[in-house]
Amino acid sequence: MNTVTEETNTAGEQVLYEVIDRTAWITINRPQARNALNAAVREGLRECFLAAEGDDEVAVIVLTGAGQKAFCAGGDLKEMADASLTIPPPDYVPQPNRTLDISKPIIAAVNGLALAGGFLLAQSADLIVAAENAKFGVTEIKIGRGAPWAAPLAWLIPPRIAMEMLVTGDPLAADRAYEVGLVNDVVPAERLQERVAELAATIAANAPLSVRAGKATVYATAHHTRDEAFDAAEDIWRDVYLSEDAQEGLQAFVEKRKPMWQAR
Repeated sequence: MNTVTEETNTAGEQVLYEVIDRTAWITINRPQARNALNAAVREGLRECFLAAEGDDEVAVIVLTGAGQKAFCAGGDLKEMADASLTIPPPDYVPQPNRTLDISKPIIAAVNGLALAGGFLLAQSADLIVAAENAKFGVTEIKIGRGAPWAAPLAWLIPPRIAMEMLVTGDPLAADRAYEVGLVNDVVPAERLQERVAELAATIAANAPLSVRAGKATVYATAHHTRDEAFDAAEDIWRDVYLSEDAQEGLQAFVEKRKPMWQAR
């Protein structure tokens, strides 16, 4: 097993970064504070996401939280109160697929609470695997704060479920989140890392350009009408068809061997 571990400079030990078998594991490491998003964590996440995106050895990104109680319970309310924070800028919490341009698939491994800004991070991921004790909530309503980041929620789950979450602030349990399509899988807490590693390995074994194009195609449907989405998809996949990997995949099939992807 090839393992490379690196801590971000600004986050110190509050955000951990490790690459294992072509998967970058990003871990919010403030379990004593339910992995709340203070300034160091926010900057560390930004650096780690960009590091993974820029590393040719990384095919998949996993985001999780340390401990068993919380993936991330949201913003650091004490820090926000001390700063008299009013309207946070859109990039206050780094959001893959919005404020950060991340082409590689991101899996959120949700171990416990994913509330407010923590739910924002889970929502921003491309896939979610949840432990049985996971809960997802837009809890800003409970303290008079805002949740403009939840705008895509009605695209991810049925609008009436999104409405319920936004006006009650009550969280969805993992099994309910699975029922409404918010998460891809629910497993016992002790199997979470194993299941996520299996999913990441499946993705990493595929042609990287095709994986990234697949991700881009899904998001294109949110920006276009049906016919426009077809046109957008043709543009997205053109370079895949013309790539060296497209020919390598065919040749590997003929020669009955595993393809050697070059992402070009």
